[in-house]
Parts: sequence; C-alpha cells; structure tokens
Amino acid sequence: MRKRVAILGSTGSIGTQALEVIAANPDRFEVVALAAGGSNPQLLAQQAITFDVPVVAVARASAAEDVQLALYAEAQRHDYARGDHRVPRLLAGPDAAVEVARIECDVVLNAMTGSVGLLPTLAALESGTTLALANKESLIVGGELVTGAAKPGQLVPVDSEHSALAQAMRGERRDDVRKLIVTASGGPFRGRTRAELAEVTPEQASAHPTWDMGPVITINSATLVNKGLEVIEAHLLFDIDFDRIEVVVHPPSIVHSMIEFIDGATMVQASPPDMKLPIALGLAWPDRVPQAAAGCDWTRPATWEFFPLDEVAFPAVGLARRAGAFGRTGPAVFNAANEVCVEAFVAGHLDFLGIVDTVGLILDEHLGDPDVAREDMTLAGVLGADAWARTRAAELVEKR
Repeated sequence: MRKRVAILGSTGSIGTQALEVIAANPDRFEVVALAAGGSNPQLLAQQAITFDVPVVAVARASAAEDVQLALYAEAQRHDYARGDHRVPRLLAGPDAAVEVARIECDVVLNAMTGSVGLLPTLAALESGTTLALANKESLIVGGELVTGAAKPGQLVPVDSEHSALAQAMRGERRDDVRKLIVTASGGPFRGRTRAELAEVTPEQASAHPTWDMGPVITINSATLVNKGLEVIEAHLLFDIDFDRIEVVVHPPSIVHSMIEFIDGATMVQASPPDMKLPIALGLAWPDRVPQAAAGCDWTRPATWEFFPLDEVAFPAVGLARRAGAFGRTGPAVFNAANEVCVEAFVAGHLDFLGIVDTVGLILDEHLGDPDVAREDMTLAGVLGADAWARTRAAELVEKR
C-alpha cells in the first residue's frame, strides 16, 4: 500500500528532492498535497500536474492567480482537454500550509524555511500524522510545545545529522548514551580567523563546499548558526543534556553524526552528502528505500578528518547553547533575530560578522529580562517573542 504524502515547501531544495525520491518509487508513495510560498508558480504547477496532486496551497494570496494560470497552462500541456489530468483545488493565504498539514494522509514532510513552519508542524502532530521534519526551526522555536504534541515515533527528523542520530539510536537505550556528536562541514570559511571574516560577501557565504541547499540555510551554515540550531534540535529530539552534545568539524560531510556509548563504543552513520537518503528514510520511516542514494565506495582510499570547532571565529554554537539551555522563548528569539539579520546581510545592510553579533545582543537583552524567566511556555508567548526579536533586530540593523 502506497504512503500518502503531503509536502510543505515543495519548490525548495528539500521539497524538489523529495519529489524526485517519490518519482523513483511510484509503488511506495503518492502525493496528495503540495504547499509552497508562491514565488515560483511555474514549478509548483509542474509538480502538481506531473504528480496529479488534488490540492495545492500557496502562502501568498497575491500569487494565487499566477499559480492558477500556471496550473491550467501545465494541464493543457499534459492533455487536460482529454481529461487525462485534473486541475488541483487551490488554497491561498497564510493559513494554507496549516490546512495542508491537516489533510488526511500518512506523512507530512515539512520542508518549509524558518519559524513560519511552526503552526503547520503543530497541525500535523495534532492530526496524528507522521511528521517528517526538515523544518528544524519549528521544533526549535516551539520547543516543548512541539515535543509535547508528538506521540512516540510520530516525529521523524530529516536533517542529515539528526537522521544519522536516529538511525544510530535504533535498538539502543538512551541510558546507554554518553554523548551525541554532531558533525559540521565547517562551511566555506573553515580555518579563517574572525578578522578574516570581516569582509565576507553574500556571494561568498552562499557557496557551500559540500551541500547544495537553499539560500538561508547556506548562509546559516557559513555563520554556523545552522549548527547551533541543530544542537538545540538534537537536545529536543533525543532528550540529551546540552553538555553531552558535542560539535566537531568534518569537512567531507561523509560522517553525518555519531553516538558515543557509556562503554566507549561509537556508532557512526556514514554516506556521501546526499539529502535523498534522509528524505527517503523520513518518508518511509521506519523502512528504508532501496537505492535512495549512492553508498560510500569502500574500494577507494579515503581519509576522514575531524577538527575542533573554533568558537572564537564562530560563536553561534555557543549562543545557541545558551538559548537552548535557557529554554522557553530563548530559542525563538535566537532564530527570529538571525532570520532578520540574514535578510539584512543578503540585502547589503549588515556585514557578515554583524549577523551573529546582533543576534548575541538581542539574546542577551531577552535573557536578561527578569519577566521572561517567569513566563510559562505558550504558543502566544513564543509568537510574541518571535515578533519582538524581529522588531529589535531591524532596529539594531538600522543603527549599524
């Protein structure tokens, strides 16, 4: 029986690769809904008609007309007049992805970018659907709201690092884990000092040495904010204290993460850097998809190098640990401030070092507020902290 899949963020890097996995395995998967921002109506229409998807959603209501026209044009190219292809029902608006997340299906793949994915994540979990989560920000921002809503086995990580940890943990007891070791490629600026990062341009920060990702996550990888977010994600997914989560730099990105056990054994998940493997595993969990990606070629000589993280040049991981250890709305503020700062950097309004420096200032301000420490964790509180951090980041960017 085929698994019915809804994809949020279908036109992004993870979404398009997920559809490639599904196209290669039509006997295993069926696409029942797609959601996207609306910036690429032609691609969304092509996906919808190619996979004969009954429901399509766009976040920007202003893009609805363009998407509708693109759907009709694509259907005509696929012999719509003969009745071979239907035109999907179109949902539009900021709540459209939430509606898709609630559609009756077997798996929701949340591949959206940023904290905007929080409400769809909660909707999918409340519906009881398996959630293949590539949108790490929704877990990080939502924290215990997300983990509390998830039933055992319902939340399946798609990030390569956390998929690796989940694979290594299968059949193991959490009490036997000494520490989690999350690997980082080091990004395009590995080995540079803080002073040498002062003149980095958006174009340079957008050139990742091993992974082909979306623009925001690529820049987050250059600042290592992404790795900081992944430390918080690992803590929430596996309920391991922050002092037992280590980050090591591994430039080839072959070892995706490791688990060290109390007897000294280390479990390693290794594969070439290809997101189709964790995507396929997320869609089929707990099963594996044959030929999802190429394996390592063990007949060729290879060297695996590991280096300590330079937290002076790249302080983002340390800031993320502070935010995560504080809990409550700390991670939401860390993430929201970063999203605004990355946009400002890309637009030329903020220098590269200013991204993490500004995030640090905002986090200090938030964690230093005595009222914040007394607040209970609520959805309204998370959304309010997210909004405050965005406003404050915009103010500080303007001053810089």
